This record gives sequence, C-alpha cells and structure tokens, in this order.
Amino acid sequence: MTSPADPFAAAGDQELDRLFRDFQRDLTALEGLRDRIDSVEGRGEAADGRVVVNVTQTGMLVGLTIDPRALRLGSDRLAAAIVEAAARAARDAEQEASDLVAPFVAGTLLDGDRTDEARPR
Repeated sequence: MTSPADPFAAAGDQELDRLFRDFQRDLTALEGLRDRIDSVEGRGEAADGRVVVNVTQTGMLVGLTIDPRALRLGSDRLAAAIVEAAARAARDAEQEASDLVAPFVAGTLLDGDRTDEARPR
C-alpha cells in the first residue's frame, strides 16, 4: 500500500506500478513543457526589418529595436510599423507555443487537426 507521503511508491500490483510510472513520466514531461512555454519568445519585423519586436508567449513586450533609418518614416508610420512588428511577434510566439503543445494534445479532444467525424459525440 502506498503511503500518503509518497503516492508513487510501489503498490505491489505490476499494472498499477506501471500506471504510476507512466503518470510520473507524463507529469515530468508536462512540467518541462510548462518551462519551455514560459521561455517562448516571438520575433516580428516591419519596415523592411528596420523595426524588430520581441514578445513573450503572453504578448508582453520584451524587446524593441528601431534602426535609425526607421526614424525617417515619421511618427505615424513608425508607430504603425511597431504595431505591425508586435503583431507578427505575437503570431510567432503563438505558433512556437502551439508547436510545443501539439505532441501533448495529438489524438485527444484538444487536437484541432481532428475532424468532426472522428470526435466522439
């Protein structure tokens, strides 16, 4: 019998022990996924690469590079270029995070690639 202090200790039942090991392996993988998602950073460019924005997967701005030549755009066009680069960076971060999660949801109800016919009703 497992003690409350160690839910993953051997239970004496081979199948149950295997399930616990598999669960612990999956839990470790999910924790690693969380850490990898936390480190996702998207990058976006605009104005022919003269404006570069970096954002986290939550969309928080973590970097902005403006080439001095971009200042010739004027304030309105420069502002638009920053917004455009930020949107591209957000899409990039979203795609990177989605790529990280894809193996974990493949074949589940969370899998966006499954067709409606394949989904249980």
